[in-house]
Amino acid sequence: MGRVTERRRVIRIRDGAVTERPDTLVAEEPLEIRLNGKPLAITMRTPGDDFALAAGFLVSEGVLGSADELQSIVYCAGATADGSNTYNVVDVRTAPGLVLPDINLERNVYTTSSCGLCGKASLDAVRTTARFPIADTPPVRLGTELLACLPDRLRAAQRVFDRTGGLHAAALFSEDGELLDIREDVGRHNAVDKLVGRALQEGRLPLSRAVLLVSGRASFELAQKAVMAGIPVLAAVSAPSSLAVDLAAETGLTLVGFLRGSSMNVYAGEHRIAVRAAASQG
Repeated sequence: MGRVTERRRVIRIRDGAVTERPDTLVAEEPLEIRLNGKPLAITMRTPGDDFALAAGFLVSEGVLGSADELQSIVYCAGATADGSNTYNVVDVRTAPGLVLPDINLERNVYTTSSCGLCGKASLDAVRTTARFPIADTPPVRLGTELLACLPDRLRAAQRVFDRTGGLHAAALFSEDGELLDIREDVGRHNAVDKLVGRALQEGRLPLSRAVLLVSGRASFELAQKAVMAGIPVLAAVSAPSSLAVDLAAETGLTLVGFLRGSSMNVYAGEHRIAVRAAASQG
């Protein structure tokens, strides 16, 4: 789809000089995800990789765990009053006989920072629905020098960000630092869903030897998505939330925040991080 970016008129003011010109902006449109014909959720996303996004979303909800559980994903025609296809509604059909968890339009209660539920309820929800316990045996082992290089590799691969400056990114790296996949979206959680959905479609779940790097902060929702995909390491260039740290500690996820240059904070799962010097107390 060619709707990743759009052009809009802008008045540019620089040092008192006023000019008019077109500007390239990242596109943002709603995507309705239906499950076996029934509306499930709506997310604001950058068009593109919509099928992967829907599949990854259903992995994070505990609906899908392997490619053979997915029968089909299609755009829904007749999504508007005149019957035209907006390409903003997808229907995910699961394989016949697949038992579905009890999910509905109240799914937000466990996946947004404004859910209003206590932390324990959120942690319990992930614990009971996770299909892939984090079981990297032997554990993934990452040097701090390797981790420090990943944000630059992520930034260098952000093609749409270079044109708009308005996209988040998520990337999967191997334990040797090889870039495996990268996705961009106005929503950081959507970018992660696109990565996980592509992995499901290609039969690569669980991602038990992968490192997930996200631009910005590490929320509970992103930690949840990493755990649900069996990813052992989540790194972010900004801060984690307290509930993300709690979830990482409970599930064995390694959580790294403030990954900037040669500095970083390790909030959980430090056994996967190889450091040259012993950590000082204080």
